[in-house]
Formats: sequence, C-alpha cells, structure tokens
Amino acid sequence: MSPNRTFVIVGGGLAGAKVAEGLRDRDFDGHVVLLSGEDHLPYERPPLSKEHLTSAKALSDFTVHDGDWYRDHRVDLRVGTTVTALDPTAHQVTLPDGSTLAYDKLALATGSRSRRPPIPGSDAAGVHYLRTVEESDTLLAALQPRSRLVVIGAGWIGMEVAAAARGHDVTVTVVEAAELPLLSSLGAEMGTVFAEMHREHGVDLRLSATVEEIVTESGRATGVRLGTGDVLAADAVLVAVGAAPNVELAREAGLAVDGGVLVDARLISSDPDIVAVGDIAAQQHPVLGTRIRVEHWANALNQPAVAASTMLGGSEEYTNLPYFFTDQYDLGMEYVGHAPPGSYARVVVRGDVVRRAFVAFWLDGDHRVRAGMNVNVWDVTDRIKELIASREPVDPALLSDPAAPL
Repeated sequence: MSPNRTFVIVGGGLAGAKVAEGLRDRDFDGHVVLLSGEDHLPYERPPLSKEHLTSAKALSDFTVHDGDWYRDHRVDLRVGTTVTALDPTAHQVTLPDGSTLAYDKLALATGSRSRRPPIPGSDAAGVHYLRTVEESDTLLAALQPRSRLVVIGAGWIGMEVAAAARGHDVTVTVVEAAELPLLSSLGAEMGTVFAEMHREHGVDLRLSATVEEIVTESGRATGVRLGTGDVLAADAVLVAVGAAPNVELAREAGLAVDGGVLVDARLISSDPDIVAVGDIAAQQHPVLGTRIRVEHWANALNQPAVAASTMLGGSEEYTNLPYFFTDQYDLGMEYVGHAPPGSYARVVVRGDVVRRAFVAFWLDGDHRVRAGMNVNVWDVTDRIKELIASREPVDPALLSDPAAPL
C-alpha cells in the first residue's frame, strides 16, 4: 500500500483512537490524521458517571493512549479541531481555520452529545449535563455532603449519577416521565429492581412525573417545578434525558442518515470511502438481522478494528452483540443482546432477585433468547452470547433453574 495515502479520522473519543490503532496494527504505512474537537487526548466516557464521579479514577486512568503513543505510531493527532464540512466528491474535510485536508479514506467517529430539552431555566448556573470530563469535574465539585441534587431523567446516566451522589452523602431526587427507571432499556421487571435498590439507598424517585421548569434565583438554579406544581429544592440539577448522535456533518455531506449514519455489516456508509463507528453508526447487523444503533462503550471499543480492516480493503464484518455494563452501589451488571420494547414476550430469571444475584433473560414468543443480563453473577456472558446466537428455542423452566448448565 502506498505510504502516500492519507486516512483521516473525524472524532477524538475512544472510537477515533481505536481506528488509528487498528490501522497501525494492520501495518498501514500511510498518513493517519486524527481530528478531535476536545482539547484532551482521547479518553473513555463510562467513568464520567462512574469511577470519576466517585473520585476513584482520574482522567489519566481512562485516557486511551498517552501522548507518546501517538508520536511513536505516527498518528497526527490534532486536538481542539472540529471539522466544519465534509466533501465526499472532493475527498476532503474543512478545518476550523477554513483550510482543507484531503483524504483517501475517512472514518467518522463523531459520537453524541447530551440532549437539551427546552425546559425553562435549563441554561442557568447550577444546571449540569454530562458528556465531557470537564462536565464530570464540575458536577463532582457540586456533590457536597448534605447538598441537594435533582436528576431529571432515570436512564443509565441519571441512575449512575444518583448512586455516585448518594456515596457523597448528597440528598438525591430523581424525576422521570416513565413509571419506572430504565424502562425503555430493561422493561418493567428489571426496572422495578433498580427502583427498589435506589429507594433502599435513600433516593426519592418521582416517577410518571413531568418537569415544568427549573426554578432560578439571580441566574442560579434553586429547584425544579413539577407538573403538579410541587417544587423540589435543589443546589444542583442534572439534566440526563438521553444523547443525540452527531450526524450533522454526515447529513450535510449527503450521506444516508436515518437516526444515525447508515452503514452495512462492514461499517461502510453510503459512500464507499467513508466508514462510521461508535454512537453514530446505524449498522445492518449480520447476526441480529436488523439495523441497530447503540450508544455503548463496547461499540466504540470494538467496531474500529472492523472499520480499519474495511478501510484497508478487508471483508471483515462486525458481528459483536450489543453489550453494556453498569455499577451502582453494590450492584454490578452486564447486559448483552438486543431486546427493545415490543420485541420480547417474557423475562425469565434464575437466581435470587431479592439478594441481587441473578441472571435475567429476555425471550421472544418462540422461547428464543434475545438478551441476557447478569447481576452480581460473573463468567456467564459468553454462555448468554451463545444462547442468543444459536437462535434456538429454550425451555424456560430449565433456563430459570440455577442447577441447569446454560
């Protein structure tokens, strides 16, 4: 391969760094340029709502590679550089100073951003969002003992922050429009498990609730007014109502976009010289037989190896099942598979839900396993993956029996 070829990666998070790593691991000897909008070396984001927020990890602990790695592997990392335009016909991207950079192959790893709903007062001081390490630092500073935090949204970020805040002896109230936390991710049965756990740890859950405004005084948030008129006093407010994929660059360039950048099994977009990875990739999944886009760390970690192979002319497909994890209080959990609302008929549990040491399985109407979640039970993820990939019916009674081997 010609050493004069230039491969450009847009996006300096975990996915972007791993594409660069994948290219060098596959002996690409051309130019690799990694363009990052943030001013940091690429880092992983899960600790922002977990270990970093509990002060257990510093940024250096979850930085993907140190600066020497980029130098030693001849990766031209340009931090603080947000691409303003993409021209697939000319094979070039436009940089903030108006200059252009030509590419032979391009990887889009632009990630996602916090959703910012139009709540009155949401731009006041003391209102937090969580996507960057600076935002995590600012939120951590606000978690003072006996202070009051109101979390708007009971998804993964909201519940992980609630757990971390309780560890700092913060009074926490979570406001959620749905009737249970994590309902869209886990369904009612497992959403109930998390609701009970947080209540046991002193979290005030306001479910099936709406937010009218964030109340302010002298430009600073002092509380959250609910649809009922009740006002929840707050020293800090976290808005955690999901993430929006950063697909504007792709859409304006004319790439096919529908909720994410549409890619095939090899992560190729509608332009054969452009791949997309991580949060923005809406992949036609070869194992699940459907198009999925998941905002999980595992995709950012593992998709780039396939993307690098594809950029180099390989035929490898991304077949990994969706995977994510959480740590809240004394609960550690791993989830693998894909079981969105309406796709499954029942949830089967083996183990002790009360003691939170169990495995849950989401089964479709034909008794096939679509997803599994292990809670404080370890070394079973590979078996769960095999059950899902087999697409064979299982006996629910055997599945629920801890004595029956998976």
